[in-house]
Amino acid sequence: MTKTLTFLGLESSCDDTAAAVVRHTPGDAPEILATVVAGQTDLHADFGGVVPEIAARAHTEKLDLCVEEALAASDLNLTDLDAIAVTAGPGLIGGVLAGVMCAKGLSAGSGLPLVGVNHLAGHALTPRLTDQATFPYLMLLVSGGHCQFLIAKGPEEFSRLGGTIDDAPGEAFDKTAKLLGLPQPGGPAVEAEARKGDEKQFRFPRPLLDRPGCDMSFSGLKTALLRERDRQVAEHGGLHQADRADLCAGFQAAVRDVLIEKSRRALAEYLSLSPEEPTLAVAGGVAANKALRSGLETLCGDLGVAFLAPPMHLCTDNAAMIAWAGMERFRLGAQDDMSLAARPRWPLDRTAPAMLGSGKKGAKA
Repeated sequence: MTKTLTFLGLESSCDDTAAAVVRHTPGDAPEILATVVAGQTDLHADFGGVVPEIAARAHTEKLDLCVEEALAASDLNLTDLDAIAVTAGPGLIGGVLAGVMCAKGLSAGSGLPLVGVNHLAGHALTPRLTDQATFPYLMLLVSGGHCQFLIAKGPEEFSRLGGTIDDAPGEAFDKTAKLLGLPQPGGPAVEAEARKGDEKQFRFPRPLLDRPGCDMSFSGLKTALLRERDRQVAEHGGLHQADRADLCAGFQAAVRDVLIEKSRRALAEYLSLSPEEPTLAVAGGVAANKALRSGLETLCGDLGVAFLAPPMHLCTDNAAMIAWAGMERFRLGAQDDMSLAARPRWPLDRTAPAMLGSGKKGAKA
């Protein structure tokens, strides 16, 4: 399909309600005409994390408003679009369902085609939206709920090399922030505090570096930080601000070191395929962490591999990536109908064994 396409994207898998309009003419760089994100940080601030019921209700209230704002910002009407793409999973089921139902209503009312998108594919294909990356490239998808190394071979073809067997890094950052009395979301809060500290003051473990492969674990790291926090409180009668900064710096350094070493191993596997344009890309909320970006950029420079990282506003959940991923699927002939279902679980590599267990609803990751 060689025609110019204009897609509306909807994203509501966690706590960001988003709508975006993306246009692409084959041979040219994709153009983000509008991107709107309505965050929910204030709604969940008193709970120390995202409350699924509150998130779902907020999505229901905000989705149509985000769509109206995105269309107005791009100076378009529904009749100017070619299709509607929506996150159909994985994610908090209430939020995913709100997005899918909104997209179905828009599709039914306008007659526009409907394309369901895997949220993880949205992140994994972001380098093609921002930098026109060519397949195959190695993707480190690192966010609040997921952490995987994927070889992206096509818009719907991903091979997983490894991933976390427990907490995702973003989840570990959020829990660390909560343990240290920092605000949510935890990633930016811990990173800001770490800049004031000394990463060598507290030495935290680097889990699974003594084992081969690309799998990771961050749950034990979080436990180690909890024990060190309690030791500091017991010895000093409380947690001093300098100690909190040092704890954040040490924790962030441990996460960074694990991800860098595992990236080195994943790159070795990827490079054995002799890709014509070897590339490591990073996406997901934790990809906004400057310490991680810097470490990955240095690693790639040492190995002669191109490094791609999206702009900060496209690292976290957004609908531009969903519009683009839907467009990529649509060009391959994919299209959904009113039977499109919201899915809490939806692994990208469906041939790989489940990393976090499985159940009646399928593999978690």
